[in-house]
Amino acid sequence: MERTPSSVLQIQPPTFGNLITILSIDGGGIRGIIPSIVLAYLESQLQELDGEDARLADYFDVIAGTSTGGLITSMLTAPNQQNRPLFTAKDIKAFYLEHSPKIFPQKRGMFKTLRNTFKAISGPKYDGRYLHKLIKEKLGDARVHETLSNIVIPTFDIKCLQPTIFSSYEAKKSACLDVKLSDICIGTSAAPSYLPAHYFKSQDSRGNVKEFHLIDGGVAANNPALVAISEVTKQICDQSPDFFPIKPMDYGRFLVISIGTGSHKKELKYNAKMAAKWGTLDWLLHGGSVPLVDVFTQASADMVDIHISEVFQALHSEANYLRIQDDTLSGRDSSVDIATKEQLEKLVGIGEHILKKPVSRVNLKTGLFEPLEKCGTNAEALKKFAMLLSRERKLRETNSPQANKKLA
Repeated sequence: MERTPSSVLQIQPPTFGNLITILSIDGGGIRGIIPSIVLAYLESQLQELDGEDARLADYFDVIAGTSTGGLITSMLTAPNQQNRPLFTAKDIKAFYLEHSPKIFPQKRGMFKTLRNTFKAISGPKYDGRYLHKLIKEKLGDARVHETLSNIVIPTFDIKCLQPTIFSSYEAKKSACLDVKLSDICIGTSAAPSYLPAHYFKSQDSRGNVKEFHLIDGGVAANNPALVAISEVTKQICDQSPDFFPIKPMDYGRFLVISIGTGSHKKELKYNAKMAAKWGTLDWLLHGGSVPLVDVFTQASADMVDIHISEVFQALHSEANYLRIQDDTLSGRDSSVDIATKEQLEKLVGIGEHILKKPVSRVNLKTGLFEPLEKCGTNAEALKKFAMLLSRERKLRETNSPQANKKLA
């Protein structure tokens, strides 16, 4: 069905402004509710500045997401019939509250633990049918090239044993990577032991076929911020006119907002004495969680945050990097799939509380988040970033060829 042209212009490329704007959203299953609260607040601040039609896709050069973050990315950038974002940021919380219990149906009864253990041995914990149907219904046939902002969504190809990065930039170079957003979302959310791997194939105009055997992007990059920066850097190195005359290592031009889904790092859930006795099954199922998945998703997310923090601090650009993360989750709060009404509402509360917490930065020695002095709360920081984003968009519109034609 043909889309109606929108009266809202898409953001002009960075060559007409001062900044390269990136939004990144971690993976984390139902904990995607946490960034949904943060994103809704950021979008509301942009609406206060520029009107109620403002959407996050109107302000970011790249929106990146892994796993549940990849789904949020697609929801924020996929076009509706009016060629505007399919979902507003505030819609996403309601989406999770309504559909999470059906995506991750909870077993009940006295033999629940036994059934879960058997399921963990015999196959994925969930069949994914409801999730797959839901994603296909919501995203339809929309493909990467149609998104209203450039996107970057990491996945991992289990056949090739290497990451597969779906991005707007690569889709322009290879038709085989210009695939349906629904296939990407199903692939990037296929967490090992939780949901089945996803197979599909694509074909270009010459008849070349490419197969994909995908599992959760968290295997490669649970925090996709660095992947997004790398995709942009490749464009700069290739001298894309959208980024001229920006230099490849000019990190002072980057403005990055990276949103986590929470972690249980401070809970000290595991220890060496405990893990020394584990066999394969223990690494896959222990205390209702999957230690192996916890380890590699947390490791990749922290490595990215530590790297970006070091680089931005070294270049005196730390004010352009905001990482919002809560590493104090405990017990059921850290679960990616306990989708009871009570637990989902608790995650909403965590998301609302994180806005009130002080801006924090990872301690490069301990890996823990520590509050920064005189930086205010996360909500206050987002308000400042909203002002920067609004100013940048208006600057680009003023410097764009369309504006110059009107003046002429």
